[in-house]
Amino acid sequence: MKPGQLRALAATILSKLLQQQGSLATLLERPSVDAQEFPLLQEICFGTCRWFYQLDAMLEQLLEKPLKQKDLDIRCLLLTGLYQLHYLRVPEYAVVNETVAATLALKKQWAKGLVNAILRSYLRDKEGFALRALLNEPGEFAHPQWFVSRMRGAWPAHWQALLQANNQHPPMTLRVNLGRISRPAYLNALLEAGIAARVGELCESSVYLDTPCPVTALPGFAEGLLSVQDEASQLIPRLMELQPGLEILDACAAPGGKTCHLLESGFAFKRLVALDNDARRLERVHQNLERLQLAASVVCGDAGQPAQWWDGDSFDRILLDAPCSATGIIRRHPDIKFLRRPEHVLALREIQLTLLKSLWACLKPGGLLLYSTCSVLPEENSDTIEAFISCTEEAKLEEITAGWGVECLHGRQLLPSAEGHDGFYFARLRKALR
Repeated sequence: MKPGQLRALAATILSKLLQQQGSLATLLERPSVDAQEFPLLQEICFGTCRWFYQLDAMLEQLLEKPLKQKDLDIRCLLLTGLYQLHYLRVPEYAVVNETVAATLALKKQWAKGLVNAILRSYLRDKEGFALRALLNEPGEFAHPQWFVSRMRGAWPAHWQALLQANNQHPPMTLRVNLGRISRPAYLNALLEAGIAARVGELCESSVYLDTPCPVTALPGFAEGLLSVQDEASQLIPRLMELQPGLEILDACAAPGGKTCHLLESGFAFKRLVALDNDARRLERVHQNLERLQLAASVVCGDAGQPAQWWDGDSFDRILLDAPCSATGIIRRHPDIKFLRRPEHVLALREIQLTLLKSLWACLKPGGLLLYSTCSVLPEENSDTIEAFISCTEEAKLEEITAGWGVECLHGRQLLPSAEGHDGFYFARLRKALR
C-alpha cells in the first residue's frame, strides 16, 4: 500500500463505528489490504477501540480547539496514532510519518501539520499526558462513564476487576469433543504439535491456549476433535439436566457452538431443533454440524413468533441464549464500549421478555428453560427473569448451586476473568406441572 493508506483505512473504519455504521466484525470483513498487512490493521482498530476513552482523554489535552464533526476521520486518525505510540512497539518516526501521510490518503491535506504537531507534542511528554488522562473515570478505566457507573452499582465488590479484565486480550479457549477424545489425550496432541495449553477450571471439556493460533494449526480441528468456545458457555449442557429421549430446542442457535455441544454430550435425544432468524448465520450451524459429524434439525424462524415455525409438539428443554448487550465479552469485541448505549439495553430487555413469553408456550409442563446471556448488566439478567416470573404463574426459578460465579437474586452470574472465562449469566426456569 502507499504511505499512510493503512492508517487512513483504520481511521475510516473507526469513524464509521463512532457513527454506528457497523461493527469491527463487519467493517473488517473484507478490508482492501494485503493479507500480510491485515494483522496490523486489525491490531490498530481493535487496540484503539479497547483504549478509546483513555486515548480520547489524552487527545483532549492536545487539541487547542475541538475538531468539526465532518473531520471525525481526522480525530480517529489521531487516536490511532496515539494508540501506536503508547501501546505498540512500532518506531516512533514510522508512526508519525505514516499517520501524517494518512491525511493525504483521506484527502485532507490541511490536517497534515495538525497531525504532525499533535503527535510530536505527545512524544515530548508521554508520561504526563498519560497520567492526566487517568484523572477522570473514562480515562482511568477506558470505558464510557455510564458503564463504569452501572458496574460500580451492580458489582460493588468486583467492578474494578471487571473493567480491568475487559481491557485484556482474550484467551483462545477450546472445547474438546469428549465423545471423540479425552482432554488429557488432546492436551498431549497439542504438546506434540508444539502448542502450549492448560486446562480450564469450570468444565472438563475446556482447554486454554497460552498463545492464540489459527484453527488450521490445531490438531484434529478438521476431523471434529474440538471447537473454539469460551469456557463460560461450556457450562450449558450441565445446567440443562440432559438425558436420553429429550426433545430440545436451541432457540437462538447460530453459529451453532451450543447446539453442537449439546449433541456431543452423548445422549440419544428424540430430536434437537436449532432455530435462528438469520439464514446467513445458519450456514455456520450447518458447517459446524458437518465438521463435527453431528445431526440436528436446522430451522430458520423468529423465536418470538412460534406460529411461523412451531408444529405444536412441545419441548422438554429449551435453551434461550438471548440477544443482549454482549457486555460480558467486551474484551473480544471492544467496539461494544461505544456501540452500546443505555437506551439499547432497554430495547434489548423488551426483546428478551418477548422471547421468554413466546417460547414458554413451547415448553412442556415439567420442562426446563435455560436462559443465558453474555451480559453483565442486571437489567438484562436477574431483572429480566424477575419481570418474567412475576407475570408467569407456572414459571418457577430453580437455584443454581455451584462453586463458580456470583449468586444473584434470580440466577447466577459469571463476571469476566482476566485470564479465564467471559462474562455470562444463567437462570433455570421450570414449568410447573398442571
